[in-house]
Amino acid sequence: MENNRVSYLNEENIARSKDGVEYHPLRPFLPETAKVLFLGSFPPQRKRWCMEFYYPNFINDHWRIEGEVFFGDKNHFVDLQAKRFKLDEIVAFCQEKGLAFFDTSTAIRRLQDNASDKFLEVVEPTDIRALLQQLPHCCAIVTTGEKATETICASLDIPTIPKVNTSVPISSIIHHPSSISLWRLPSSSRAYPLSFDKKVEAYRQMFMQIDKV
Repeated sequence: MENNRVSYLNEENIARSKDGVEYHPLRPFLPETAKVLFLGSFPPQRKRWCMEFYYPNFINDHWRIEGEVFFGDKNHFVDLQAKRFKLDEIVAFCQEKGLAFFDTSTAIRRLQDNASDKFLEVVEPTDIRALLQQLPHCCAIVTTGEKATETICASLDIPTIPKVNTSVPISSIIHHPSSISLWRLPSSSRAYPLSFDKKVEAYRQMFMQIDKV
């Protein structure tokens, strides 16, 4: 890592991880002007990372989807030769567009040695309200998968779990200064059975409705 690059690793949490419990290895990424908060379930194992940031697995398509939506190029954030994502460009892009990132769990157990949400046991759900206190302009929480959606709905007592490609208003539940909705989008994992183009369209529609494209 270059000396002048900001590290998003949470070294304290990494040190706390033991006895099968993993604490979140990344610090929340919360640009002051963020209008969108992306919440996945939990990062994959470090051996699957190609960068120290959110959606770090090179075969996960989140950053390809963002590249296609905003630049018409799925490889905009991809270093094909190095098989890595372009971290500095991603961070600058998220700061410019007002995109925040964290996950719905701060501590988990992996019931199997893989990255599947199906085998994640939530030990500590994230305090979503505490995150939103740092995001006064946020108008959309976006979950990217079934596990993340179920976890946030349980922790916030949201009575209606949104279906994929839909949203529900939650301002009255979280008492946020902005009008805010919970969006459920298809997972960017290639294990999710939906074509890349359809995932791109789902993300594009969400961004258009909150005026980010």
